[in-house]
Amino acid sequence: MRIAEGLEMLDIEMKLGERSMPIHPTIFHDKDAWTLIDTGMPSSASVILDYAKHAGIDKLPLQAIILTHQDIDHIGGLPGFLENTSESPFEVYAHEDDRDTIDGKAPLLKFPTERLNAELESLPSNVRTQFNKVFVHPSKPNVTRLMADGDTLPIGGGLTVIHTPGHTPGHVSLYHHASKTLIAGDALVIHNGELQGSSPYSTIDMEQAVQSLKKFKPFDIEAVVCYHGGLLRGDINKRIADLIVQP
Repeated sequence: MRIAEGLEMLDIEMKLGERSMPIHPTIFHDKDAWTLIDTGMPSSASVILDYAKHAGIDKLPLQAIILTHQDIDHIGGLPGFLENTSESPFEVYAHEDDRDTIDGKAPLLKFPTERLNAELESLPSNVRTQFNKVFVHPSKPNVTRLMADGDTLPIGGGLTVIHTPGHTPGHVSLYHHASKTLIAGDALVIHNGELQGSSPYSTIDMEQAVQSLKKFKPFDIEAVVCYHGGLLRGDINKRIADLIVQP
């Protein structure tokens, strides 16, 4: 789905055990390169690359992958991109506080080893091998660039990093100035058409997550993309403010 010039939201079906749900990575592109925000589950790389092909941007170099945080449904597809684009390395952005997990030096905070192994066993052998190579037995760091609160990345004409911890320690959201779009990651979700805060069932520190929503106040937000829920427009700043004052 086209959100603005050079900004696309994907709609991908994510399978986790017996559950299935849509997720929404985003892509920035111009005439020179494209950038992906979040990579889906371990089997998602091929789906995203197919989307890039249909969008006519597959001939452009992949400039960067930005990981909003360490959860498996956000970083799981990274090995597939590393495997497919080894001749033209891209930057991998993440926040320092989630870096060790993304680099394979620390376990996933919310995905116990036994559950992870069961999930990997359900995947094709090549996908499983890619995942183990990158996250279980890494030969080098996966993160090539750290991003910090307040940084403006040279992507899409300017993409401001907003550190929004709570869901995970290193969770970030991103504000695209040209389109006034907030890419919220999991700091916000949309359920039945209503904007909500980070899900308490998958959030490390719920109080911190609510406090993090205050960091959106300085930004004029016309649209928000939630990884779980998709796109929402209209009175976004007010909707977020209402979430902050709720007990």
